[in-house]
Amino acid sequence: MSTGAAARIAPTHAWLLAARPATLPAAAVPVLVGAAAAVSEGARFRPLVFAATLVCALLIQIGTNFANDYSDFHRGADHAGRLGPVRVPQSGLISQAGVRRGIVVAFGLAVLIGAGLAWIGGWPIILIGVLSVLAGLAYTGGPFPFGYHGLGDLFVFLFFGIIAVCGTAYLQAAAWSGYALLLSVPVGLLVTNILVVNNLRDLPTDRAASKRTLAVRIGDRATRAQYASFAAVAYLIPMVIAATQPSRRWLFLPLATLPLAVRLVKRVLGGVAGRDLNPMLKASGQLLLFFGVLLAVALLLARGA
Repeated sequence: MSTGAAARIAPTHAWLLAARPATLPAAAVPVLVGAAAAVSEGARFRPLVFAATLVCALLIQIGTNFANDYSDFHRGADHAGRLGPVRVPQSGLISQAGVRRGIVVAFGLAVLIGAGLAWIGGWPIILIGVLSVLAGLAYTGGPFPFGYHGLGDLFVFLFFGIIAVCGTAYLQAAAWSGYALLLSVPVGLLVTNILVVNNLRDLPTDRAASKRTLAVRIGDRATRAQYASFAAVAYLIPMVIAATQPSRRWLFLPLATLPLAVRLVKRVLGGVAGRDLNPMLKASGQLLLFFGVLLAVALLLARGA
């Protein structure tokens, strides 16, 4: 984007771009599913705790997006030839100092809200909060940016799947749940698939910038297979639960999103590449959102079955 084009974009629009709205289902869906899992097992729904958890998760995601933009620009991974959507430091839409302030504000607000959640949930929530902020900063920043060493997929699965879903359920029920742990797996896999599409698109430029993502390490074909296998397992888990537990037959409901999933998998396996993967990034986020909402609804319906 040229300097002149950047100057014509309103500051609020620039910050919206930096927040990456298409990625925000990755923060919202685990909270939704975690709360629904707790309620489905008999916990009393705590709306204020749910709202605080959701806002905190969104702020951590936004802060992480700001931090990634800042660090990627400094490391040379974001440049004029990148294939993905515009990044604000590289395009000049927001100054580097402005992005730094955004990081502090987003994570600072998350810490303030998280303090209330820590008072409710105790040391496990403190630990989750501290690790989440540190992981957000260390994804592409710090002395060992794990996103540059092929560990991004693992960390996304852990933090946006297992930790987010189980942590939310714990805040609602004041107890850890094996059921929430099981349900965190499909959520984590579909969240990770958003990153898989991102890294597949950026594979050539990441390789040139020495950004050794998992996609760079395993190659194009294996990355496409990764996307397909993650989607398959994500649907298999609620199907098995529904088929083996009559009281939870409502968990077939997320199958309503299967046509979208099949369409996306076919496109990925069919070789779509480069900038043509940008719509796939948004669509993968939408699949996560639709799947997560239906899974949460199914859990609540199964409770009354």
